[in-house]
Amino acid sequence: MLPKLLPNLVDLPMGLGDHLHELRRRLVLPVACIVVAFFVAFAFHAELKLLLVRPLRQAIALIDPAAAMKLGLSVDSSRLLTPLTLQESTLLSAQVSFDAAIALTIPVLLFQLWMFVATGLKAAERRLAFLFVPFGVILFYTGALVGYFWGLPYFFAWLMEWQAADPVASTFFLGMDLYHKFFLNMTLCFGLIMDIPWAVMVLVRVGFVSIAQFSRLRRYVAIINLMLAAVITPTTDFFSLMVMFIPMQLLFEGGLLASRLMMWMKARREARGVR
Repeated sequence: MLPKLLPNLVDLPMGLGDHLHELRRRLVLPVACIVVAFFVAFAFHAELKLLLVRPLRQAIALIDPAAAMKLGLSVDSSRLLTPLTLQESTLLSAQVSFDAAIALTIPVLLFQLWMFVATGLKAAERRLAFLFVPFGVILFYTGALVGYFWGLPYFFAWLMEWQAADPVASTFFLGMDLYHKFFLNMTLCFGLIMDIPWAVMVLVRVGFVSIAQFSRLRRYVAIINLMLAAVITPTTDFFSLMVMFIPMQLLFEGGLLASRLMMWMKARREARGVR
């Protein structure tokens, strides 16, 4: 039964103007939440900046002390980013505050969008979407956290070791804006990669691609994952490519396995006459 969070959803015909008015009404709360969360987060911008460089500090602790000395790095210092302009430090404070506001508001935004879309769905489609959407969000946040606490520190440590061994590289230098963009992109990548099983299950459940088709297309999926891994990883060496590609392929296989279990359970319910 659909949760009571979605009461009285009635399939009524609406014009384009009514749809736009309803969409604007649904977006008011998320926008207000983003504004409030931004100002609250900005009050803690210094703490957010320290969280931003935490993976860097963990990476410094992981590498060889001699390599850290070559790069001029110290695990005891959090001053690891270099402002290239006078206003870059201020802009970074605003950026990390906005990032925190968006991260906190995404569930509110998705719920409001779901309430908007749900009016045009059938009851069975509503139940299906209500099960899959939270699952996708949870997996995304899980991937982002795994990347933050484990993936990024080890990846940064490997890059630092490589730079320390480079005979032509100078001491460590990283601009604030460049690091923020790189950190944000990599965190989003980790979150989206964790959603691969979810995407496979959704495509199978809605009938867009069957399990048999996915099995036949496995080699092409591997090629796509390899290409995506090459785009995500900033280096061109084989090791870093495999570090990104292998988890992506394993997550795809996990999604395929979960899809088989999901469709088997669906077939059993249908055999018992339960939709």
